[in-house]
Amino acid sequence: MSNLITIERHILEQQKYFPEAHGELTDLLTDVAFAAKLVRREVVRAGLVDILGFAGSTNVQGEEVKKLDLFANEKIISAIGQHGRFAVMGSEENEGIIIPPKNETGSYALLFDPLDGSSNIDVNVSVGTIFSIYRLKGDDPCKASINDCLQHGYEQVAAGYVIYGSSVVMVYTTGHGVHGFTYDPTIGEFLLSHENIITPKSGKYYSINEGSFAQFNDGTKKYLDYIKEEDPATNRPYSTRYIGSLVADFHRNLLTGGVFVYPPTTKHLSGKLRLMYEANPLAFICEQAGGRATDGRNRILDIQPTSLHQRTPLYIGSEEDVIIAEEFEQGLR
Repeated sequence: MSNLITIERHILEQQKYFPEAHGELTDLLTDVAFAAKLVRREVVRAGLVDILGFAGSTNVQGEEVKKLDLFANEKIISAIGQHGRFAVMGSEENEGIIIPPKNETGSYALLFDPLDGSSNIDVNVSVGTIFSIYRLKGDDPCKASINDCLQHGYEQVAAGYVIYGSSVVMVYTTGHGVHGFTYDPTIGEFLLSHENIITPKSGKYYSINEGSFAQFNDGTKKYLDYIKEEDPATNRPYSTRYIGSLVADFHRNLLTGGVFVYPPTTKHLSGKLRLMYEANPLAFICEQAGGRATDGRNRILDIQPTSLHQRTPLYIGSEEDVIIAEEFEQGLR
């Protein structure tokens, strides 16, 4: 047991990179890990309690809300907001910003997707929580506003996700490498299992919803034809792996190599994924692991957000694979 490293210990060791934070970032990430344990407890019991199915309402995106979405959202807000370490929060499930009751001492903003891929929970497919942390632009937490949330992705001080699958894994970065932790339910701790994750420069998997093929532009259609062609020199054809839970598809490709593509469609010209809650945190993680993330033309982390629920196309994963997808999107191939 002496060789096991808990997530709390690892976060504490990362604190040396942020001497100006005075331990605040350590507490923030510890709060997120605690909230993840609460969500995990209900996810694994979802089939035994009345928490499956729809809640009978829609979220700001116009999507039907699952009961577990609401539970995860409420638990994260209450577990994290009560300590006053975040001055402002934003959730994919809430239209506007959330001001915690105790925000007088918080110096950070938290943005999160409480339960990504929740449409899969009823059939026992992996789902996850995605989060990102920004430092406030001003010095007074009582004046925290939406502007503190609408920062460039490159201004994140930390980002991560938790995937609830056959095991529960939390992956995070503070800008100094990417590290993964597996939850051990026997001791109630996240233990270091994937240190310094480096994603392969290229992979053999592609993740895309080909059911929307008719709505893709010509560049995306040509790209799909290209990766299905047989060419041993370029390791083609690729194999399809698409779960329908962004965090699960991303996690697999991060570890094994590959590319996740959610392009613009005739139905969603600006893309469908959320810049602030999904694209930015995963892009930060991906780049820290040596990967690449763009909207097909621009680096995700350079995009100036204009609204909390802004959408974007997303090309993310192994650097060489993403570049090829971009070239087709830009008409260069």
